[in-house]
Amino acid sequence: MKGVVKVIRPTQQVSEKFSKREFVVTDLSEAQYPQDILFELKQDKTSLLDNFMQGQEVEVSNIVTGK
Repeated sequence: MKGVVKVIRPTQQVSEKFSKREFVVTDLSEAQYPQDILFELKQDKTSLLDNFMQGQEVEVSNIVTGK
């Protein structure tokens, strides 16, 4: 999905061994009705958001692998 970063929240330390970080991307593919979509990164992935800013165009994807 391609869109624009609307919000980047700070990392939350949920427990001693678990942290998460949320961000919101506005999906502009449906220009007449843009949608805000909440995403969440966990554990060591939370630092991936350090290189992004509000208003920046991004592409969000999830790679799923299986056996």
